Amino acid sequence: MELPAARIRGSPPTSLTWILLLCFYWFARAAADSDFDVLQYINPLIGSTNGGNVFAGATRPYGLAKPVANVDGANTGGFSTDGSNITGFSSVHDSGTGGNPSLGNFALFPQLCPSDEVDACQFRLGDRATPYVASSVVASPGHFSVELTNGIKTEMTSSDHAALYHFQFPASNSTQHSLVLLDLSDLWQSRQNASVSVDATTGQMRGNGTFLPSFGAGSYVMHFCVDFYGADVFDNGVWVNNRAGTEPKDLYVTRGFNLFYIEAGGWVRFNNPANSTLTARMGISFISTEQACNRAETEIPDPLNDFDRLVTETQDAWRSQLSPITVTPGGASTDLQTNFWSGVYRSMINPQNYTGENPKWDSDVPYFDSYYCLWDAFRVQHPLLTIVDPVAQGQMVNNLIDIYQNEGWLPDCHMSLCDGWTQGGSNADVVLVDAWVKNLTGIDWNHALEAIVQDAEVEPLEWSYHGRGGLQSWKSLNYIPYLDYDPIGFGTNSRSISRTLEYAYNDYCLATLAEGLGKTDLYDKYIQRSTNWKNLWREDQTSIIRGNDSGFTGFFQPKYMNGTWGYQDPIACSALAGFCSLTTNPSETFEASIWQYQFLVPQQISSLINFMGGDESFISRLDYFHTSGLADISNEPVFSTVYLYHYAGRPALSTKRLHTYIPSAFNNTNGGLPGNDDSGSMGAFVAFGLLGLFPIAGQNVYLISAPFFEEVSIKNGLTGNTATIKTVGFDPSYENIYIQNVTVNGEAWTRNWIGHELFTQGWTLEITLGSSESGWGTKIEDRPPSLADTS
Repeated sequence: MELPAARIRGSPPTSLTWILLLCFYWFARAAADSDFDVLQYINPLIGSTNGGNVFAGATRPYGLAKPVANVDGANTGGFSTDGSNITGFSSVHDSGTGGNPSLGNFALFPQLCPSDEVDACQFRLGDRATPYVASSVVASPGHFSVELTNGIKTEMTSSDHAALYHFQFPASNSTQHSLVLLDLSDLWQSRQNASVSVDATTGQMRGNGTFLPSFGAGSYVMHFCVDFYGADVFDNGVWVNNRAGTEPKDLYVTRGFNLFYIEAGGWVRFNNPANSTLTARMGISFISTEQACNRAETEIPDPLNDFDRLVTETQDAWRSQLSPITVTPGGASTDLQTNFWSGVYRSMINPQNYTGENPKWDSDVPYFDSYYCLWDAFRVQHPLLTIVDPVAQGQMVNNLIDIYQNEGWLPDCHMSLCDGWTQGGSNADVVLVDAWVKNLTGIDWNHALEAIVQDAEVEPLEWSYHGRGGLQSWKSLNYIPYLDYDPIGFGTNSRSISRTLEYAYNDYCLATLAEGLGKTDLYDKYIQRSTNWKNLWREDQTSIIRGNDSGFTGFFQPKYMNGTWGYQDPIACSALAGFCSLTTNPSETFEASIWQYQFLVPQQISSLINFMGGDESFISRLDYFHTSGLADISNEPVFSTVYLYHYAGRPALSTKRLHTYIPSAFNNTNGGLPGNDDSGSMGAFVAFGLLGLFPIAGQNVYLISAPFFEEVSIKNGLTGNTATIKTVGFDPSYENIYIQNVTVNGEAWTRNWIGHELFTQGWTLEITLGSSESGWGTKIEDRPPSLADTS
């Protein structure tokens, strides 16, 4: 609210009047603040269609248990609002991943058998799939519910390691026995083998299965323990394919012969439950079935009465998790506020805290998993966690180092206790160094340096899922060659351009840490290697788009080992020419075109600008990229390009460009993400954009842009200090989006970037906005840091 006018009936206010007015103002503001509930601004269904692949169900921050409905449509995150059919309700999921559907193991499915005959029920996945009532979907932090078109309603919540379900059957079917089956599979039917044991008296089902990770190598074993409450058991047994029987009570099943995948599981039927509602409690563990049962019994001791308690505790956990952030919207729309809070919320769903659930080694370091993948997440998600939850981010950094010490390598992608495929460089390096430059504490930096040096110097035999490939060429030729000869290790022999660019930045980050630890010799070595990107720049390369010359000359191109040029069309792998996949059509750039990768030299943008012909030519090329259909905002490499105008002395154009993407591509709708959320990376990009900052991961740099709110404060979880970003001249219609001047703690600040001290020391960043571009942040000395060109 605004302070009341300074004059009353044309007379100057008395001191008492001012006091009363101020008291009224602060009382009213305090009352308004006390009515604020952050959960009202979290919409888990943002990105539940249009390829967002978000997890829309119930979870605690970084929680293992994640119950939601599984569908037979876009089911990467389990559920989607694409109008497909529900096939079950499972207790573990990932969020925003790509590729094969992830987890979704041991789904439960309630139904009423026609003529009350078990063999008349539908057991197989395709047979039992049932539409849901779109208007019945309710998703909020800690709670998910949906009604099937057959009248069965299901709601669910969770603790850290267990899920609780209510299955409400139509009261009109009170004479039928309600049946719940358990499917011994996961979402993409990767099961290798599994077992279930059904207790004839209680109906308890327990067992385990061996599965494949959805984007990686190896396998994992998951255990379950499910109990039922609220009704007496009528009969039970096991099922295989489309038949079920009451004997035997135990089942072991393999994958099946050739392509004939065996569907199987357990089932229990019940007498008419009280209030037509049956309760199911499922515990999950990667250690043992006994631990799954113990987790469930400990965390949900009173299943018939614990549902509301669990919802309340989960809601309180999220309120606490988000409490470091305070937003004064200043008239910003509810949709924008929801977009912001939901983005922060999704960034804390994955990675998942599996502490106590790692069967591979014992450690006093908290164990996190579901890093899908660091190539996506290092850019904005982990930098956001460094600001809003530095304690958890510090734990994740220690966890990555712990994985290195126990598995031998830093992971680039890790899920379900397995190594995931490496997409580009060794990007755990960037996550670790980002923590270093932002002064996260309690981390053994010598071990961190050791792990990163290994990535830079030692090629693993299988570099498809950790480390780097082609190091022999990288060291001798100073680039990754097209069709590299690499007999030392093996991986997908592609991505020579994008790997060259990423390895160069990985080495820059290594140099940064080495310098900080006083390792001058290492700094000199790797800072030189960080300039290797230049060796793939072909200054005479042009780009033809739709039969016309784009007008720009100079692009990255693949190069053979003998130093001669290969060729990749600069628009290949763009939205104009078709997506490039690591596994189906690998190219010399990963998931993006040369047009997109040409801007990804964050350590040396000033040199890149010179290569492209200077500031104006660089800006013209950025504009063309963002307006021609070449920019793919649904994929992470494009994020920084929105803000690169800062490096050319035109920060106002970064803000202007951001407003073309928010809220058009990022908004408060079910399709409100332009693509895969990538474990919250899209959400983090939105959160930073609305905050008025953008991180350059691996550097102590945040690019300053115009916030979308009047004021935001963030309390640092390590120092206890509170950073405040204030907007003077804030305009919720967003006509005034150009920065006129900036102060920090009341002193003029001319740089168009700021360091992490803003958050650790609790500075006040005050940004004055106007309707036209100003000279703020345009001078060369006010641009972001860039490695000097020593060549």
